[in-house]
Amino acid sequence: MNRKTFIRITGLSTAGLLLSSLSYAHNSSTIKIKAVAFDAFPIFDPRPIFKTVTELYPEKGKQLIEIWLTKQFGYQWLRQSGHQYKNFEEVTKDALEFAFAQCKIEADKQTTDLIMAKYNSLTIWDDVVLSLEQLKQQGLKICFLSNMTESMLRKGVQNSGIENYFDYIISTDKKQTYKPSPTAYEMGIEELKLKKEEILFVPFAGWDMAGAKWFGYPTFWVNRLNAIADKLDAEPDGVGNNLVDLVAFVREYNK
Repeated sequence: MNRKTFIRITGLSTAGLLLSSLSYAHNSSTIKIKAVAFDAFPIFDPRPIFKTVTELYPEKGKQLIEIWLTKQFGYQWLRQSGHQYKNFEEVTKDALEFAFAQCKIEADKQTTDLIMAKYNSLTIWDDVVLSLEQLKQQGLKICFLSNMTESMLRKGVQNSGIENYFDYIISTDKKQTYKPSPTAYEMGIEELKLKKEEILFVPFAGWDMAGAKWFGYPTFWVNRLNAIADKLDAEPDGVGNNLVDLVAFVREYNK
């Protein structure tokens, strides 16, 4: 799968202008960042999941992934709106099975389980370890604040050997909700016991950046795929392509 295709299938891109590789607004307040809360995918690389799909289904893989991801997010938000909660892993599997049916692919349980297992064997991007080390050297608390289940997050952390860097693993599943609900973002304040202005939220997706800004978090968008910004009346405090850019932003912000 090439870069252009992956950007499109993630569903992160809507009309707008491409953001620069690194930009941020000057922090005019005296409040300093004391913690960094990550979504899962600035840390974990999701590309192997989709590589598996395209290898299994070379002709229909692209279509399958597009439908799968659209339904994955759609099911989360529809179930939240209708108060019919299922966790991230369950709705992701439901969305995959719908995508198989839509694409007229007769996938057996073994194939479905093989694809879903990729979510439980995630590996990290190349810049993660050094960047987390540098953030810890700045005296910051580090946590996840993700829609993925705690079990999925812990498996990814353990698989990658980065458990010592994380002070908290916060899954919205604990409150049976999903970002961008304010209830989901509020979990960061509750666990870290800090003001929202002291917690930097780091999303992978543009909609998650907008949700965090609506809630009131300072936000640095790790836009690894150069996605186009969603039209949601929200601007990040900073944006970059990787965690190296994030570390530089935090240093500047806390001057």
